Amino acid sequence: MRTAVIAAQDSPRAGCSGPLPPAPEQVEERGLVFGGFAYTCRIVHQSAPRTAPLLLLGGSSQNRYSWQGHEKWLAPLCTLITVDLPGYGSSDFLPARYDIDFLADAVRHMLAEIGVREVNLFGGCFGEVVGLRFAQHHPEFVRRVVFAGAAIRLPGLYSEAVPQLSQTLARGDIEQAADGLVRLFMSNPEAGKVRRHAAVARLLQQQFVNQTPDEIRKAVEHNTRLVTHGCYRPLPVPTVPSLVFTGEYDTLCTPQMGRELAATMPGALFTLVKEADHLVTVERRQESADLIGRFCTDRPVDDLPYCTPVEVPCSGRVPAQV
Repeated sequence: MRTAVIAAQDSPRAGCSGPLPPAPEQVEERGLVFGGFAYTCRIVHQSAPRTAPLLLLGGSSQNRYSWQGHEKWLAPLCTLITVDLPGYGSSDFLPARYDIDFLADAVRHMLAEIGVREVNLFGGCFGEVVGLRFAQHHPEFVRRVVFAGAAIRLPGLYSEAVPQLSQTLARGDIEQAADGLVRLFMSNPEAGKVRRHAAVARLLQQQFVNQTPDEIRKAVEHNTRLVTHGCYRPLPVPTVPSLVFTGEYDTLCTPQMGRELAATMPGALFTLVKEADHLVTVERRQESADLIGRFCTDRPVDDLPYCTPVEVPCSGRVPAQV
């Protein structure tokens, strides 16, 4: 499950409206080392937070800058933390023998190193795989959970595509690989209306074509890691307020897969974001940021115009949000 960096770095241009970047003094980057592998996290500090820091774990091709487009709406609420874990972004290459447990433990290492004791946890696509394992192994760090475009089993489309995509990337046929990845991530235009579908598809294609050799090497290793080790273990999940959302036309991690994930989390809410597919956080950036921010600050998430009615796939006691 690789998710593109796409369109998350819309920097404001002269004379154009757009998300305003945080003041330089608010932003901190920390270089860290875990298990012998160097990695980097980015922290956007909020001096008057309304909730615990929000840790954003994105897809495997996203990096620590991929959420800058969401900062306009999220940074006023709390401190934001993004990270290039080992094997991703600009961090050290990580051989596929290092599994999801290693990455989950790296998240715990990062939080301990930067002095954060509790987070609101967001995981999108592959970020959910790491985030869920982190929550299972280190529940004491987790106050709330939000997952998007996620599943507890490898999508059949992904499993079928991985061998061919990995071979195509390995031999350097980037154009063909990019075509396949766009088809994998994005819904068929005839499936239903998806916001910015054509524009996002073009940008996704461009970004895949422009991958560096280092990014391609990491992408191949990521696919090997995920297919080798799998994405889910049926371990206890912390009983904390939880939300899962999926684009209504997501054909990679389908709505049913999202419901399956929510059903493993006691009392988790589930909803579909309208007019979106797997790239819901890009196609409907403001709405997804609003949904995440609302949930993390205890505001209602039912009856939102851009979502379907909220479901509770698994009954279970959920503590009062604090």
